[in-house]
Amino acid sequence: MNPPAILRAGHVAFRTTDLGRARAFYVDLLGFVETASDHRTLYLRGLEEIDHHCLMLRLASTPGASHMAFKVQSEDDLHRLCAEAEAARLPVRWVADGEEEGQGLAVRLQDPGGLPVEFYADMARTERLLQRFDVYRGPHVMRIDHFNCQVPDVRSVYDWYTTAWGFRCSEYTETDEPTPRLWAAWLHRKNNVHDIALMTGHGPRLHHAGFWMPETINVIRACDILAGAGRQAAIERGPGRHGISNALFLYLRDPDGNRIELFTGDYLTGDPTRPPLRWSINDPRRQTFWGHTAPPSWFDEASPVESVGTGELTPFGPPAMVDRPEFAT
Repeated sequence: MNPPAILRAGHVAFRTTDLGRARAFYVDLLGFVETASDHRTLYLRGLEEIDHHCLMLRLASTPGASHMAFKVQSEDDLHRLCAEAEAARLPVRWVADGEEEGQGLAVRLQDPGGLPVEFYADMARTERLLQRFDVYRGPHVMRIDHFNCQVPDVRSVYDWYTTAWGFRCSEYTETDEPTPRLWAAWLHRKNNVHDIALMTGHGPRLHHAGFWMPETINVIRACDILAGAGRQAAIERGPGRHGISNALFLYLRDPDGNRIELFTGDYLTGDPTRPPLRWSINDPRRQTFWGHTAPPSWFDEASPVESVGTGELTPFGPPAMVDRPEFAT
């Protein structure tokens, strides 16, 4: 049987403790477009997106991530995903039409790694601003691209995403042992490097959400805007170039500590016969192609995620293998 028709990464929902601070960071500085808001949620999108939102910021007592969402082709896919989750005894619930503004019926489940994943088929459409250059603000964030998640055991989650949900692997990192172990994998449904990356670490946690920018200068402009506003402390890592994905990257921490990546320069993966690219865990170029080491916070810190059943933050556990490649052997 063919897997469900999952199209692409659709949106991410972060918890924020202060909507005003969040709006100042994401809208005023980074130029996300505010589609809608109420007393507890901001709905934002990138400049080229026509769907209602790609980023939700929801008021909560503590930071973290509520869920990450993938768009599917039809409502039939939602029912199939729900049935598969129930058969596998994964926590699952239906999200009613309109429970999330602009979004139709959805199903939210806890994947085998404990990550809260939502699927939806329908979302309200908004004005396409790609060629409304007169309204561009900030460094020009165009669209959501991917999620990167930390889980204790990458292999088991990888097997679910590639087998049950039909994700393909573009690149992966493994150990150099006689029997190699999978340390991380970059998986996709759309035709670029990834819609989701799975990385060994304390988890389940959402490491970051990635947003695409059109050119290298836009990544540099983000740094200049933040520094000019006295917010240079928000820059955690970069600019730099990943060996994996070839992306020119910049990692930022929002006022609540949730992490986003602004990036450009990845590549197409439309040929299904293309083999995935292997990286050794001991090759430092995979992390930063230019040789710079990521700061400890990049491995240590990530956003805790909510339980689908309770809405409370899920406790996370230690990795099943080393989570610091510089200490690998």
